[in-house]
Amino acid sequence: MTPPPSSLIEAMERSLAASLASPDGTAAPAALLWTDPDGHWQPLIPALAAALPQLYTLGDYAPEQRRGPVIWLKCVIDADLPGIAAHGDRPPILYLPKIARQNLRAADDCPPALQPLVELQYRGAVWRQKNGRDWTPEAFLSSGDALGLDLAQDAATRAALLRALPLLAEQPLASLRGRRLEAEDFDRLTVPDPIRDLLSWLDRPETFETGRAGDRWATFRDVCARDFDLDPEQDGPDAAAAALAEGGGRWNQVWQRFCETPTVWPGVARTLRRAQPEDLLAAPDRWPAVNEEREDRLREELKAAAALPHDRACEKVAALDREHGERRGWAWAQIGESPFAQALEPLSRLARTAMRPLAGADPAALAEDYASEGWRCDRAAIEALKCPGPGDVRALLAKVVRALYEPWLDRSARRLQELLTDRSLADLPAGVDAEAECCLLFVDGLRFDLATMLRERLEAGGLRVRLSHRIAPFPTVTATAKPLASPAHRDCAGAASAEDFCPLLSPSGKPADAARLRDAMARRQVEVLDAAAMPLLTGAEGGAWTEAGKIDSKGHKLGVELVDQLDSELDAVAERIHNLLAAGWRKLRVVTDHGWLLLPGDLPRIDLPPWLVETKWARCAAVKGASTPDVPTWPWHWRPLLRIASPPGIGAFRARVEYSHGGLSPQEWVLPDLAVEPGAATVAATVAAISWRGMRCRIRVETATPGLKVDLRHKGRQPDSSIAAHVRQLSENGEASLVVADDRHEGAAVALVVLDAAGHVLASTTTTVGGEP
Repeated sequence: MTPPPSSLIEAMERSLAASLASPDGTAAPAALLWTDPDGHWQPLIPALAAALPQLYTLGDYAPEQRRGPVIWLKCVIDADLPGIAAHGDRPPILYLPKIARQNLRAADDCPPALQPLVELQYRGAVWRQKNGRDWTPEAFLSSGDALGLDLAQDAATRAALLRALPLLAEQPLASLRGRRLEAEDFDRLTVPDPIRDLLSWLDRPETFETGRAGDRWATFRDVCARDFDLDPEQDGPDAAAAALAEGGGRWNQVWQRFCETPTVWPGVARTLRRAQPEDLLAAPDRWPAVNEEREDRLREELKAAAALPHDRACEKVAALDREHGERRGWAWAQIGESPFAQALEPLSRLARTAMRPLAGADPAALAEDYASEGWRCDRAAIEALKCPGPGDVRALLAKVVRALYEPWLDRSARRLQELLTDRSLADLPAGVDAEAECCLLFVDGLRFDLATMLRERLEAGGLRVRLSHRIAPFPTVTATAKPLASPAHRDCAGAASAEDFCPLLSPSGKPADAARLRDAMARRQVEVLDAAAMPLLTGAEGGAWTEAGKIDSKGHKLGVELVDQLDSELDAVAERIHNLLAAGWRKLRVVTDHGWLLLPGDLPRIDLPPWLVETKWARCAAVKGASTPDVPTWPWHWRPLLRIASPPGIGAFRARVEYSHGGLSPQEWVLPDLAVEPGAATVAATVAAISWRGMRCRIRVETATPGLKVDLRHKGRQPDSSIAAHVRQLSENGEASLVVADDRHEGAAVALVVLDAAGHVLASTTTTVGGEP
């Protein structure tokens, strides 16, 4: 028994072939005539012609499209034309749009142009129903002699069927059987996602309508009338925007979809601004005007808060966050229209932590408190400063950060300076020693709060991280502190002068600069790995040393603008760590030399007469001889007899300094120390196949582990760089489909990542959105 056809094209092939069948002993038809008086079949002809090479159409002369006038069709039948492919025993099928069979039967009334085809009624065959009528799309789908589908007989269903006819060519017939088919079923083929199309129309009405002229526009209107009680043509975008904001029924689903990815439809916000609501407060989150009014009010309140005394400023910012925090969940925040509400999140954290002074009865206890909790204040300040927004927004945020942060920063530094003695300053710092099978990764200027950000990145990548702290030597500058952070510190000793703050290396007695430190480590059997080389595991008894990151150099160059570079710097360090572990290192230790202070609007200026010192940097100065400057002085770590001047609190000996280090503050003095090891056994997952169809990506992954997921990201290890509408779980056969909602990403090179249940990246490969050009 022949199985039923799987598609409309297959069913038509069978029906046309059956019409050409002739009884035994009878000559085969010269051709098959297909008359279509209303031209309803025309949209399906391109798909059908691809399946039937013997199909020809009456029309303007276009032989490459197998179309031509009557005389040309006659030549095709008689095989009298060069270049016309022979079809063997398959006679040509002649599709005659806008021609009724009655025109051919009544020879006397037949138009002269069609008369050469009249004789084909006798020499050929005609595709028609058993009742003698022409096949129409409606009849073919519903007749028991064809597909036998249950088709509603109303005018709306017939119109929807004709509009959807080209799409029916690809639709599996199994999905249409077993239920009554109505207009909505066929409209769903033309408008598969009415909510998306409605938002696209609201976003760019003219462009949308131009791209969906004719039947597709008519179908869209019908869907909107049925699902949303709206006629796009008669009511217009403003009425639709008002209905969207007021909500109710399916409009709530439209609003939910808009809120998922509002950046995809920026024109919707513009349309909503033109609408005139009766009551703005009925649904305040849906009206951009409400958000704009509250942002303007928040701007003025933040200006006022920046001028308040510290305690009151902290309380005011915390209260503002309670009032405006909900707006971070509104759609307008996602499209960058709520910068102050967004900034209140880190500002409120800064306000809360800045009201709590660091605790500790001695320097070691204070350092412990800073490493446990105090760094949160620094991190909140950094995150508030890097909140996105135009120049005037960021300028105001910088003022608010300074008002909340500077008093706490200065009190913390002064408290540390009160607790420190010459003895404790000498006893607390400890050098970094080499360890077999361990690679030391030095990151210049990795402040403690940045180390917590790095730890989060590494743990998200499936690594095990233990964060502890150590103490920097004084002064907290690279020349003094980097040697102590390396295995070469045991070869270092103080110089006769602290002018350049650099110790000497024995036995050469030369300054311990970067090159000489590497040579000293090599003499101690520590393998020095070039940052640009493959970090292969070596057999060196003292493990290895390598470096990464440019945090400190960028800080000196950029000042407060460093905050915009920190994510990329930490990403680079994290990538270096992953590469080292992938190369075979089973243990890493991440160390640094010093932290730093960063304050928008500059550190307070402290005067220090130049004749009292040999060298004066922003946060430290080498005291000349027996001079007694009117600022605190402390012993140089490498030669305690020599004194180093340090400004009180967070002051600087130079003007216009936003970023600096060298003095004594928890931020400069308490250093992170990270031990990094691979996580649990790695799950095997390999991306076996990627294919694109438009903005949809189909993936196949080879893995034996269930529950894995896939995502598309601009940066593979950063979840917030995802461009997929949703992260998808792999099916049992390792397959999934991802959709990129915003077509502005088309052509971009992105990372396809495979994730475990915890979100750790197991595999990654690069693909081009939309497929290779």
